Amino acid sequence: QVQLVESGGGLVQAGGSLRLSCTVSGDTFSEYTMGWFRQAPGKVREFVAALSWSAGNSGVPDYAVSVKGRFTISRDIADNTVNLQMNSLKPEDTAVYYCAADEKFSRVRIGIPDLWGQGTQVSVSS
Repeated sequence: QVQLVESGGGLVQAGGSLRLSCTVSGDTFSEYTMGWFRQAPGKVREFVAALSWSAGNSGVPDYAVSVKGRFTISRDIADNTVNLQMNSLKPEDTAVYYCAADEKFSRVRIGIPDLWGQGTQVSVSS
């Protein structure tokens, strides 16, 4: 059984940085498209970033317009981990951030992945 466990959330001032991590266990990490979503109170879950799988490299990233240029998704195969480096954080980035995984990029991208993590809170103060 595959499990996704997020970590790295916290409270940061506007303009600061955080690095989220999602550790995968129970399956072959490198064969999955990995993604990040976020959900603020009273809001729908929103796509943030995704990283497709490809043999021999770290994959092809995709980002929401709202985070492009500020966030970077990456994977560390040796550590069985996907990361989200978040720079220049804004109060509007405040949300619970969820890790996602699926064998198909399209399912992650549109928000119906096979697997979800349980989330980690990111709070950005103004």
